[in-house]
Amino acid sequence: MEGSGEAAAEQSVASGNDITPTRNPNVAVKVDIVVIGAGQAGLSSAYHLKKLGIAPQTGFLVLDHAAQAGGAWQYRWPTLTLSTVNRIHDLPGMRFSDAVDTSAGQVQASVAVPEYFAAYEKAFALPIYRPVNVKVVCDRGERLRIETDRVNFAARGLINATGTWETPYIPDYPGAARFKGRQLHTRDYRTAAEFAGQRVVIVGGGISALQLLDEISHVATTIWVTRRPPEFREGPFNDEAGHAAVALVEERVRRGEPPTSVVSVTGLPVTPAIIAMRERGVLKRLPMFAEITEQGVRWADGSEQQADVILWCTGFRSALDHLAPLQLREAPGGGIKMTGRLATQVAKDPRIHLVGYGPSASTIGANRAGAAAARELAPFLGLLR
Repeated sequence: MEGSGEAAAEQSVASGNDITPTRNPNVAVKVDIVVIGAGQAGLSSAYHLKKLGIAPQTGFLVLDHAAQAGGAWQYRWPTLTLSTVNRIHDLPGMRFSDAVDTSAGQVQASVAVPEYFAAYEKAFALPIYRPVNVKVVCDRGERLRIETDRVNFAARGLINATGTWETPYIPDYPGAARFKGRQLHTRDYRTAAEFAGQRVVIVGGGISALQLLDEISHVATTIWVTRRPPEFREGPFNDEAGHAAVALVEERVRRGEPPTSVVSVTGLPVTPAIIAMRERGVLKRLPMFAEITEQGVRWADGSEQQADVILWCTGFRSALDHLAPLQLREAPGGGIKMTGRLATQVAKDPRIHLVGYGPSASTIGANRAGAAAARELAPFLGLLR
């Protein structure tokens, strides 16, 4: 324990899955490893740390900003069902079907996945504390100081699993501020009904863009624009193909370059929904516009389209602002050079592993990344006998 007020801080961590705020900012609870985030990658990391024999609470604990289990899945739009998501991989040690009854037909992902995560946390008695908002992580020599809105921690190692949901990305286009219609991001989408009878520009060539394009096109006039022509993938997408896609992103982060999304290198699967959209004439893609006007969008050749709504399905960026004081990036605005078996270890500071970053930013790589981080960090810190 660092600082004064040891008794109060020690009690706060030992009182189940709640942390009582301490009034003394100098208090920092000592723990070997802190995991930030309780999504797929964070839960996988916690499972493997416990499996290695690291003691919950004193040896490791998990801080999650959400009020309940479910990671980013609990915030997804209601029409996203288990049948329409790209794929939900089972967490280690428990199959999805063992915790969630999917026989009822179209099951909302925002309900089913949190149910699965909650059952998983309980089954393995993982030390997850919520809601706890991590403000900043600083280097304090032998330990990392992790400041939160409740209690501060002094950790020997860190597994960061904050994912991307908290940092939606909208590119800066000329004229955006003067648009009189509505602009929103995938993160803000709830239902297609709110766009009924309107003209909606949907920007983006990913899976989410296609799903929302499909829904909205039934009730509104849609204009689909992408920076590059979309690439559709025929045939099944098996584990071998998934691992190959992850490897391409891994190469970038090992060089210290900003990661691309795993989905960007897998292509878009040709599903029955995609075929139906083709038949309805919905997949008439236009190149990216050059500017936004008061009433819509304009291309470089001067052609225009009026619009009531611009829906930016332009992805997310890694939520790493709390790590800024550590200066992990190779250059301002650049990437973080990664090393380790699955490129989860930060080259500049081997005490820190990033899971849910780069090659593990999707469920394809999250489980394996969590395992790799736990198995590499624990012996590096001398925690294994």
